[in-house]
Amino acid sequence: MSSFAQPGLQSLLLCSDDSVVRVLRRVLTDLEIGVEHCTDIDTAIQRLTRQRFEAVIVDCTTKEIAAKVLKGTHSSPANKRAIAVAIIDGQSALKSAFELGAHFVLFKPISLERTKASFRSVRALMKRERRRHSRIPVELTVKLSSQNPSRTVEVVTADLSENGIAIKSRSKLPAAFRVRFTLPGAVNDIECRGEVAWHGKDLQGVRFCDLSDDQSARIKSWIFRQLQGGDPDDPPVSCRLTDLSLNACYLETESPFPVRTRLQIVMKVGEMELPVEGMVRVMHPGAGIGVQFTRQNAEEKKRVEDFIHTLVNSGGAVPEIEVRPDAIDNSASAFSAVHVEGDHDPLLSLFHVGNELPPAEFHAELRKQRSVTAEVSI
Repeated sequence: MSSFAQPGLQSLLLCSDDSVVRVLRRVLTDLEIGVEHCTDIDTAIQRLTRQRFEAVIVDCTTKEIAAKVLKGTHSSPANKRAIAVAIIDGQSALKSAFELGAHFVLFKPISLERTKASFRSVRALMKRERRRHSRIPVELTVKLSSQNPSRTVEVVTADLSENGIAIKSRSKLPAAFRVRFTLPGAVNDIECRGEVAWHGKDLQGVRFCDLSDDQSARIKSWIFRQLQGGDPDDPPVSCRLTDLSLNACYLETESPFPVRTRLQIVMKVGEMELPVEGMVRVMHPGAGIGVQFTRQNAEEKKRVEDFIHTLVNSGGAVPEIEVRPDAIDNSASAFSAVHVEGDHDPLLSLFHVGNELPPAEFHAELRKQRSVTAEVSI
């Protein structure tokens, strides 16, 4: 099958400050991100209804205008998953920007180097979100099996994404069914529970519901190879580990990811390597992120514990950290309060209230904690 090409990453910029526009144009051009520049709200809203953008960048000098554009972005079918970047005047506007739906912020006066650092994470998420929701045209034979009554039908797909398939069928599907198919060039089947996501005239969308980690990784890998002939991921975002517990870590970075971003993290010290999945619970622009580990069973917690012991006994070795984004999670569970089963974890408890604290106060609490807990501080 030939590779499925897509146009390059695109951004919409609403800003009338020439100095800001000059810096952003240079940064975005260097990162190979297209810029659609607007100076008035009507043109911006019009663009949002007619074009798809991976990022929407808004000068929030006038809060009412910023609110209208960001609301229009989130309600636009084509752009509801776009990464929102707010340009603000200072820390006092930070909370308001996030309440409007911004994922990232840029502080005025914006500098070239600080903006480049911020956009390393923005670009990584833009690419990840686009790939995650891309639909690859492909015809595959799929078996749909229902238990009540027991029957199996064969259908053909129109396209495939990480989250589901579109099938060529007008027949009404049962409420519950199993999905089974084989990716092109693969040997092992993909099999999971499916549910109808949408109906069209000649097509129906089927959402994958209980994919295993292995099956999900195989679909992601196949889609990755189709997009732009295997467009490579950006290099991992540079981070420094400062605090580590069984359930969480704090990473210093100039390029922090937004709250609710799911991350793939690899920590290395000496010959020991620890891969973990996490979700950002606290984000301090230009400074760092607090990450809660997810999908932790007893075996995974034991690996974190062993890594902590190795780190403590390493004679001051600085661990290597690789961080890559997976997705911004907008599910109900991602918005829920931080919860830890079992032992009380002071680091994770701090993340629970961290978003309500100014960055200086948060880091002061973090320093206090280091002197009274067994967590690793680097």
